[in-house]
Amino acid sequence: MSVWFITGSSRGLGLEIARAALTAGHQVVATARNAETVPEQLPCAGDSLLAVPLDVTDPESIRAAVDAAVERFGRIDVLVNNAGTGLLAAVEESDDAAVRAVYETNVFGPLAVQRAVLPLLRRQRSGHVINISSIVGFATAPGWGIYASTKFAVEGFTETLHAELAPLGVQTTLVEPGFFRTDFLDPASLHTGPDMIEDYAATAGTMRQAAAGLNHAQPGDPAKAARAVVEMAAAAEPPLRLQLGADTLRAVEAKLDSFRKEMDTWRHVALSTDHD
Repeated sequence: MSVWFITGSSRGLGLEIARAALTAGHQVVATARNAETVPEQLPCAGDSLLAVPLDVTDPESIRAAVDAAVERFGRIDVLVNNAGTGLLAAVEESDDAAVRAVYETNVFGPLAVQRAVLPLLRRQRSGHVINISSIVGFATAPGWGIYASTKFAVEGFTETLHAELAPLGVQTTLVEPGFFRTDFLDPASLHTGPDMIEDYAATAGTMRQAAAGLNHAQPGDPAKAARAVVEMAAAAEPPLRLQLGADTLRAVEAKLDSFRKEMDTWRHVALSTDHD
């Protein structure tokens, strides 16, 4: 039995991971800005569930939630950085305030939560950090530039964290979900720039329309994704990256093929820049 600490647990993938972890017999600290709604959605959890308010942009809130988790369960074994927000707009359409807001939640938020939890995992010489990335954290698309850049940042520091924590007995995994049937495409989670530039109508504009049509019709099942995450965490050698959904696999494979082709085409230029 492990103690799971999950951010963004009031809905979507975070709630389903909390449910799957409880079903597997684990204890769960389910955190969210509106944590009071969590027990209502997990009514059979009993004493295995602790719902705690947490705003990932508020350091005091983070410290209080971690302290409450340790006071209740004595430890934290698995950290799931799931809380996040989206922005769908062309890069040029994304104003400074909107960009900073997404970075505060998606990048600085998980970094702050990690800093609060990692001292516990290092002392234990055990544990698992699971950072939720995205299909566009590896292969982006028009309209997702700013959101993707936050997930690229998560991918970068998590990959490094993997190398830094492995000698200490702490595992690290990036989860890269595709489009799953959650509320992520709802206006409460996904923001769009107010000023749309006509020149991007065929790219970012088309993506806006596609996202609206895909809302609540996404191909991925969040309950199945959550169970996959919980099962992965129990593996003796969990992966650094876990893709979820056929759409993510297609996107990753297409990018790897394109990357290799372009690298081979320009290999002679790369090799020409070394000292003679």
